[in-house]
Amino acid sequence: MPVGTHATVKAMTPEDLLAVNARIILANTYHLYLRPGHRLVEKLGGLHRFMNWDRPILTDSGGFQVFSLGELRKISEDGVTFRSHLDGSSHFLTPELAVQIQQALGADIIMCFDECPSATADYDYVRRSLELTTRWARRCKAAHHRQGQQLFGIIQGGCTMTFGRAVWPISAPSALMATRWAGSL
Repeated sequence: MPVGTHATVKAMTPEDLLAVNARIILANTYHLYLRPGHRLVEKLGGLHRFMNWDRPILTDSGGFQVFSLGELRKISEDGVTFRSHLDGSSHFLTPELAVQIQQALGADIIMCFDECPSATADYDYVRRSLELTTRWARRCKAAHHRQGQQLFGIIQGGCTMTFGRAVWPISAPSALMATRWAGSL
């Protein structure tokens, strides 16, 4: 899956991607929210038109940035406060807002907002992270209303994924289209 963080796969045109038979592209919700803005992308016809791409697009939720921008964010039950890596401005991303942004972007597959613990996180932290991610997934499901767009749950990070794999099927919000496992970071 080629990564088009800012709605473009670097050094490749849509024709290049078709030539290598790319079937789906990943775009980054957090980065598109900051620049150029999800409302502008929506006004311009959504990601498909914005990117000149007629195959599926998956948007992440911004959950990976919960990990990667560790020194620029604060996690709470309600969501995550980020300091923009671009200009230092403060942004509060909730599960509901992550879904709203992805719906406005018009992706075919969107991901639930999640916390991504580091590979060095201990068992108790990973357990609490999984519980928070599960509560956030329920909120994402309640906020998702766009027809023709699939909502997937995700668990990523930590070194104790066996715990997550055992618990997630039991605690995951029912009727999510699928779940995605991502490795340790």
